[in-house]
Amino acid sequence: MIARRVVVALGLAQLISWGATYYLIGGFGEQIAADLGWSRDIVYGGFAAALLVMGVTSPLAGRWVDSRGGREVMVAGAVINALGCAGLAVSHQIAVYFASWIVLGLGMRLTLYDAAFAALARIGGPEARRAMSGITLLGGLAATVFWPLGHMLSEQFGWRIAVLAYASFALLTIPLHLLIPNERFAGVQGSVSVAPKPPLAVGRERLAAAGGLYAVIMTGANFLNAGMSAHMIAVLSGLGLTVTVAVWIATLRGIGQSAARLCEVLFGRRIDPLALNLAACLIMPLSFIAGLFSGSSNAMAIAFALLYGGCNGILTITRGTLPLILFDHRSYGTLVGRLVVPSFILPAAAPLLYAVVIDRFGDASALYLSTGLAVMTLVAAAMLKLLFGRAP
Repeated sequence: MIARRVVVALGLAQLISWGATYYLIGGFGEQIAADLGWSRDIVYGGFAAALLVMGVTSPLAGRWVDSRGGREVMVAGAVINALGCAGLAVSHQIAVYFASWIVLGLGMRLTLYDAAFAALARIGGPEARRAMSGITLLGGLAATVFWPLGHMLSEQFGWRIAVLAYASFALLTIPLHLLIPNERFAGVQGSVSVAPKPPLAVGRERLAAAGGLYAVIMTGANFLNAGMSAHMIAVLSGLGLTVTVAVWIATLRGIGQSAARLCEVLFGRRIDPLALNLAACLIMPLSFIAGLFSGSSNAMAIAFALLYGGCNGILTITRGTLPLILFDHRSYGTLVGRLVVPSFILPAAAPLLYAVVIDRFGDASALYLSTGLAVMTLVAAAMLKLLFGRAP
């Protein structure tokens, strides 16, 4: 059983880490472009470079957590995040800007959900599902907290001081990460022990099928998350909302994420992770369809933010819990570290691709693109449920 203080500390660290790194470009991207006179391709290309670094370093990070534990890895990641934010704050040349994002890419891989989930799987084994859901409750509020916070800081002091403040926030996660224990799960203790269920993907063919479909689902979800994290505010304002209204409606995404995750914590033990994953993938295209009507209806814009936040929040949980039932938990960090490589490398193109699509075809085109990608993810989730809905 993972201690509650560890779950709370790691959840708070996730809130800060996501807000100060991954959601940074969504809050400051347009200001950086306007201040430095750079094109959107350059500004959002830096974030794309960070996602690419996350993919390249993913297998190494997974093995590091498996061998040394999450505490050492995530403390190092917090320091690296702070260095990356500080580099962005003093950037005046494109080379320095991109170098800072490359540093942030490594820091994000060592501190965000994939590292945290691997750390929890190392501590709790198959029993880590509830803890994984728990840390996402706070982590899901990152955009809700940091987008308005960054907006207020940048209006008062400029975007550079705001990003420098983010560097200090990243350092605040170090004492939280130090609470992560280093021991490894050794099985259920007590006189009456219950053997853990065998993984569903047994055998080379089933392992390949499960791994491939899992990679497709997570790549699709990450691609959409990267695109929306970078451009959601800009898309909403481009469809007709004022910037201030767009910021506040976009923050509802975090409310939707945490509300869905709270429901999973309360009732998720009764729901098969495969069915939960399929339900989230079913809601996702509906959220983007609602988003197409955001310019003419604030209610539809709110529905878009809440629904997308909700399904993205559930997919974040199933990202961690599906491998617990599909694969052997003892190699969680190493195996998942390899499987999520495409979910970092391909989404690295999302911020840049969305910027090009918006510039050439308009803001609504970003939502049409998102709907198509969401349908692709839904098909993969349906196939995973069909093939592995029952134990072999």
